[in-house]
This record gives sequence, C-alpha cells and structure tokens, in this order.
Amino acid sequence: MLKTSVRDTRTSGRSVLHADTGLALVTLTVGAVVAGNSVWNGAPYPSADPDAVAQRLKVRSDGIYDDFALPGKYVADAGRVGTGACYYRGLRGIAHIDQARGDVRSFGLDWSVPDIPEAAARDAQQRVRQRLIQQGWKLTQDRDRTGTTFRKLGFRFENPDSGDQIDVEWNISTTTLFINVYAPCGKVPDDFKEHDWPEADWHPERRAPAA
Repeated sequence: MLKTSVRDTRTSGRSVLHADTGLALVTLTVGAVVAGNSVWNGAPYPSADPDAVAQRLKVRSDGIYDDFALPGKYVADAGRVGTGACYYRGLRGIAHIDQARGDVRSFGLDWSVPDIPEAAARDAQQRVRQRLIQQGWKLTQDRDRTGTTFRKLGFRFENPDSGDQIDVEWNISTTTLFINVYAPCGKVPDDFKEHDWPEADWHPERRAPAA
C-alpha cells in the first residue's frame, strides 16, 4: 500500500496555503485598484447619442407646445439644442476644479412664446403641469412669486427615469413664456461636433386638434 509521508503532507499543505494566500492578495490588489479608480474618477457618466438626445428634447418641446393650447396668434420662436459644461467627478474633480470635460456634455433646448397675457400664461402652464403629473414627472420647484413690483409664474419638473427636466417661466415685465427642456450630462462620441449640428434645430409645429 502506498503511504504518504507526514513531510509530504505538510509540504502539500504549505503549497495550498501559499496558493490561497497569493490568490487572496491578487484579489485584494485588484479590488483596491478598482476602488481607488472609483474614488478618483467618481461614478462614470452614461453614454449619450447627441442626435437621439436632441430628438428627445424636440419631441418633448412639441408636446409642451401642444399642451399650452394657446390661441393661434401666439406663436413660439424657433429654438436650438445647445450643450452645457460637465465636470470631473470624484477626487479627480478636486484636481480639475471648474475644468469642464471635453467628452461629456449636458443638453438643453431653449425656446419662448412672446406677448402672452398673464391669464393665458397661467392657464397654459396649468395644462402643462397636469400633463406632466399624469406622465409621472415630479415637481421639483414651484416658481410662482409675487411682489410689489414683480410677478412670476413658473415651475420645474423632472423625469425620475431619465433625469430630464422641464422649466417653464413667465414674468409680467416681459410677458413671455420661457421654456427650457434639459437632458443631464452624458459621454458623447469623440467625433461629435456641435458646430453645424443639423439635428439641433427645432421649429415649432403645433399639431392640429383631433376632430
């Protein structure tokens, strides 16, 4: 019968122990590197397709314009999707204070409807509020303000799924409805060029009411 010596057993045990220890050290090292990168860089930004984002903001703007349901004489000005600065996250942000990233952008579509009387503006905003609530958006800011020399109407809603925001404001000094439809920061492709970006332009087109 083949017998295993005590010495062989101890040697084998030490080899297994060394292998387990080495594997544990590798695991800890990898984990430390990953954790270090996460702390340094912060949470990664999601990828963003600029054309798809622009289309989404324009569709949202079409819906808002429809929901305003303003008389035909009140016409919205055209708008254009622009980009905003986004910054480094994590500890890296401390090393790059106020330095915007070139590969990450936010998106916003600004447009307006001029010469709106207060009553019409109030009714239009109320219709949009109701529709956004029905669609599951959350009110994050109520901007109705009245003072001795000013009066403002407005709000901000946020989509809990996408993080998109809709801002609507009106003030008595300009009698203009100002609208901003916003998409949060996303990592854009290397070849994205905002200049002469054909998908950026938005022209108001109110859908005809159902018969």
